[in-house]
Formats: sequence, C-alpha cells, structure tokens
Amino acid sequence: MPTLIFRLKGFGQMRHLGFAHVRGIHRHLRAHESLLYRSLNASLELSQRYTTSAFEGRDNRPRVHAYDTRNRNRNAAFDSEDPYSLVKEDGVHVCTGLWINSFRDNHKVVNSLSGYLKRFEIWIMAYQKVYADETGSLTHRNEIEKGVLEDLLALRNAVMESRFKWGQRLEFYIRSPKDKAPAGPLSKTKLKFLLSSTQPTPFQDRVVQEVLLMILEPVFEARFSQKSFAFRPGRTAHTAIRYIRSNFAGYLWYLKGDLSTILDGVRVGIVMNALVRDVRDKTVIDLIRSALTTPVIVGAPKVEKKKKKKYLKKKVLKEGEPKPDPYWLLTFFGFAPEEAAKVPDWGHCGVLSPLLANICLNEFDHWMEERIKEFFRPSSTDVIGNEYDPEGTNAWPEFLPTSGPDKTRKIDYIRYGGHILIGVRGPRADAVTIRRQLIDFCERKYGLNLENDSVPIEHITKGIMFLDHVICRRVVYPTLRYTATGGKIVSEKGVGTLLSVTASLNQCIRQFRKLELVKGDRDPDPQPCFRMFHATQAYTNAQMNKLLSTMAEWFRYADNRKKVVNFCSYIIRGSLAKLYAAKYKLRSRAKVYKIASHNLSRPLKEKKGSSPHFKELLRMGLVDSIDGLQYTRMSLIPGTDYTPFPKDWRPDHEQILQEYLKLENPKTLQEQQVSLHDQGLIAPQDYMSIMVWNYKKHGIFSDQIQHVNGPKEETDLSDDEEAGVGISRVA
Repeated sequence: MPTLIFRLKGFGQMRHLGFAHVRGIHRHLRAHESLLYRSLNASLELSQRYTTSAFEGRDNRPRVHAYDTRNRNRNAAFDSEDPYSLVKEDGVHVCTGLWINSFRDNHKVVNSLSGYLKRFEIWIMAYQKVYADETGSLTHRNEIEKGVLEDLLALRNAVMESRFKWGQRLEFYIRSPKDKAPAGPLSKTKLKFLLSSTQPTPFQDRVVQEVLLMILEPVFEARFSQKSFAFRPGRTAHTAIRYIRSNFAGYLWYLKGDLSTILDGVRVGIVMNALVRDVRDKTVIDLIRSALTTPVIVGAPKVEKKKKKKYLKKKVLKEGEPKPDPYWLLTFFGFAPEEAAKVPDWGHCGVLSPLLANICLNEFDHWMEERIKEFFRPSSTDVIGNEYDPEGTNAWPEFLPTSGPDKTRKIDYIRYGGHILIGVRGPRADAVTIRRQLIDFCERKYGLNLENDSVPIEHITKGIMFLDHVICRRVVYPTLRYTATGGKIVSEKGVGTLLSVTASLNQCIRQFRKLELVKGDRDPDPQPCFRMFHATQAYTNAQMNKLLSTMAEWFRYADNRKKVVNFCSYIIRGSLAKLYAAKYKLRSRAKVYKIASHNLSRPLKEKKGSSPHFKELLRMGLVDSIDGLQYTRMSLIPGTDYTPFPKDWRPDHEQILQEYLKLENPKTLQEQQVSLHDQGLIAPQDYMSIMVWNYKKHGIFSDQIQHVNGPKEETDLSDDEEAGVGISRVA
C-alpha cells in the first residue's frame, strides 16, 4: 500500500520547507497512515489473524499470523539474522561467566545488562526450561526447529527494541508447543471471552520471565544477606532449621514477625527503588516496570452448578500429555508450613516475583545485621560468645550455661520469605527496644503500620513455632567429671540448657484433618482414604510409602522425628485399613490386618471386574509382590540427623565460586609458592618447567640425568633446577 506522503504535489517540494516543518508533516502523515491501516484491516484481522497458513515444513506447528509478521519485520536488517549464527557458545558457559563476574564485584553498581539480554544462548536455555514445564520433557538445543528459533529470535528483537508487551491475548511472537491454530476465524463471542476472562500466562511471557531471572539472579545473589533462606538456590527450609539449631542456642526471648503483607500486593515504587539501587540498565528496568504496571485481566469467577456425582472413569492421557501429580505428592503439599505456603506473584512477573520480593527485603536484612552488631555486649565472665562475628561463623554450641546479668548479650536473626525470627540473649528490655526500632523501620521504609501484637515477644519456655517446628529449651543437669589436684576424680552436677527443635504434632493433626484423613482432636481416629478406592492394593501401598518417606525426610532434623513419623504411619495405615475394609467388604480393620498382616503386604481378595493391570505386570515379572507400609514399627524409623551445621556454611555453588575467585587472585598464588618453598616442595608447574629446561639442555628428561651423568651432573642439574624455577617464577 503506497504511503500517503507521496500523494503531495511532489516529494521534491518538501526540500524547500524547513526541517522542523518536514518532520512535523511527516509525523502527522504517519499518524493518519496508522489510522488508515487500522480502519482498512479491522475486518481482515478478525478473519485472517488466526487462520492457518502454509506450515512450511514445521511438522504441524501453528504459524504466527500475518499481523505479527508485519510487526516484527519492521527492522528487516535486524530480523534477517540467522539464529544458528548467533549461537556461538554454550548457554551454561555464558551464565557461568555472569555468576563469576557478579561474585567478583558484588559491591559495584551494574550499569549494563543488555549484553547478556541480547545473548541468544540464554534465550534458548529459557525456552528449554519453559518447554519442559509445559510439556514435561526436556528438548535438546539441537532438536529445536528452525522455525521455532526464528520466532524466538523475533521475540528477543522485540524485547530489545521495546516492542514487547506483557499479557497479550491475540498477538504472539512465539506460541506454546501445545497450542493449536484455530481452524477458522474467531467469532465475536470467542474474542470477547479471550479479552475479558482469566487466561493462563502466555508462553512468550514465561520465556521473557525466565530470561530476566537468569540475568538478575546472579547479580543479586552475590548481594543478598546470609540470613535469608527462602526463594534462593541451594537454601531450603531444612537449611533454616539447621541454622536455628546451631546458632540460636542460649537465647531466652524471641520475636516472631510477619512481613508477608509486602508480598500480598505489589508496590511498584518500593520494588523499583530497591532494584535501581544495584541495576541501572534501562532496558531491564523498563521491562520490569512494564510487567508490574500492566494490568492483569481477571474475569468474574464462574458459579458452578451442583452436579450429581457420577462414576469417574479412568482418564486416558493423550500423546505427549504429562501425567498429573500423584496423590501422595498432592497430599504432602497440604503439609507445607505457613511460612512457605505463600509465594509472591506480582503482575506479569511470574517466576521473577520471589526474586523481587527478596530484593525488597534485602535492605531489611542488612539493617538487622547492623542491629546485631549494635546489640552485641560481651562479658568478661562469660566464656562463650565474647567475640563478635559478622558472618555468624562463631556459632554457639547447643549446650549452654543458664544466662544471667553477667552473661554476654547478643541477638540473632533469620528470615524465611516474609516471616522473621529474632532471638535475644539478655533482658526483655533489649527485645522491647529491637521491636520498637523494627516497627519504626518498617513504617518508614515499607509503609507498614505494625502493632506490638503483630511482633510478639515470647519466652523460650512457651515454645516458638517456626516452619512447623517448635523451638524450646530443656534444662539439663549433666554430671561433670574432672581430675582435681592430686589425681582425685571429682563428679559434680552442672546446670545447663539444651536447645530443642521438635515437630509439632498438633500441626500434623490439623493438616490430616484438612485432608479428611482423620477425625477428632484429642483422640484422632483415621478415616478411609476414598480417593484411592479404584486403585489396586500394590499401587495404593506404593503411593503411601512415598508419602511416608517424604514426611520422614521433612522431619529429618526434628528431635521427635521417630514419634511424629510413627504417628503419621499410624494414621495412614488405619486409613488404608478402613479403605480396604469398605472395598473388600471385610467390615472391620481387624479382619484386614488378619488377612493382609500388620503392614498390609499380603494381597486381599479382589473385587470382580477390577483392573488386571498389576496381575499382568506381576505375571511378566516387571513388578514384585505387594510392598508393605513403611515405618509400622518404631525401630524401623530413622533417628534424628544431628550432623553439625558448618560454621561458615554456603551452598555448593557459592563455595565453588569463592574457591575459583580465590585461585584467580595473584596473592593466593604467591602465598602458595612461598608456602611450597618454605616446606621444600615444588609445584607441578615448576616441575614441568624443569623438565623442559633440562630436556633442551641435555636432550633427556631430568629424572634420567642422575642415572646417566653421575654425581657431577646432579650438581649441574640442581643448578638447572634453580634456573628452571627462576624462569617459571619470572613467567
């Protein structure tokens, strides 16, 4: 379609006008041209946007409509790049370089990330990740079709040119592999439904979110405090529990606060101020601001009519459709602690939201570290904790003498998501002071109006619930034996406190009640698990064994691990016994135990018409006999894991990065060479230089010279060795 600018009397006449007039006329005509485009193509877009065109050998993959192609081909030179020529190295190597650079200079402001945002290798890795989440299978980089790479390249170009928009419903640069192109034009009802109802996150949005996460996570992981453990790689709830056991011994007063209101609703100003403090790249900042400010379309909730319960047939999965989560996994998700149940989801940020939440709360973490240093008051009469350790590496042992006015005062802090826990060793006045300062800081920084009741101060004797574990203290009176003057062995009774971290049995009962597996409070009674009614005995036992194994692993660091796992085993075993009694018409659990034994490992009489799937597998030798339930006896349950928590603990990837950066430091190499010289040893590099030097001079390796030339040559060899060492050091 010819542009309107050539409809003037002549393009040459515009040269006589001023440059400002030409630019104004050009802008005016381009606006009219855009309106004309929309008016002429309004009817064509509804009919042609979603029609299937030639697949061009793409194996039944839907092609992007013509409107998207016209948009992304505005810059022909930029879009004509071959995607294969842009893949110059492995994406893992690119991300590793970003991690190394971030940890090397973790205090510098990052002014530019566009270089990493433009790397096509990172976009391919993000596509592989989202593809695996979508389909349940990981595709290799070489298996991605060229058409998909071209669409991915168009998405990257749109992001770099600021043409990408979040939450698009009709225009896509790249589609999900599970999407199918419509067979014909969409009706007005379908278009209205797409534009007004709640829809899942578009595939292209999830790819962009993964790219931003891969770029921003290394930058901020090097800056985050070691006191936060949620939404971070290598750190879990188990890490937080082990940290509490190792570092919170001896604290009397505890403050438990809930800052999760920050995670409920997005506050764009707070998020952007925290982000701009360390990252100044305009493209990345504008992209995240757009994701936070673009409204999310949420349709009205549907009112479902009550339907009569019908017999549910087995669902036959389509080819390539991922299997749903098994029942044991869904059941275990019900046991998620309160602190881990809430995951932030801001605007169109998706998987990027937890990282942004940690970025906002990172300033609070560093503020608490300053308070830890401020409240540290050592006592000369206390032999424990007299030296301040900013990294928290001077961990106190679990067994401590009782505190008093002449003991060392100290506080410690831990954060998991929006929940915080502060331990205070000292008078209650210190806890009141830190609470007042905390409330003032949250009101000034985050605009939170916290009351004293929202940050309660509790004594350790009452027990503090955190991550479904109760932190309490047990006073013990151990016998201290030592040898006095004259060789006499003296035995005395000592007094001390032992930090105890136990799993909450009441919390387990509440979770089982939510899942309708138990009834009653004081004397819980198992209820039949009717969701497994149509499954075979072998499959049901196998699923429940996985649930018990997962729960035993979750309570791994609890002092009452045996007790709580035994209780869970009792509930599940009783629930299955009632299920089998109803299924096989045995009337009572006693008859089920009599036939199937105590652990339900013997086969029960099957009903007619039951699925012969297990029998066929058993006949072919692909499965063994029915597995009995685990942990039916207390002696079979593993004990508590009391492995000491390392003082300077870091995740494995951070330890590797620190060791790598340490080896890169020239001072480290110089210290190693001096240490080897002092001990009379030689480095492998120096030994290789000696071998090369002597081979060039004598024509034989240094190990063989002493056997050929005798003692005289050995003296010369030692001189040559010194020369070789000197050459290697100069090099």
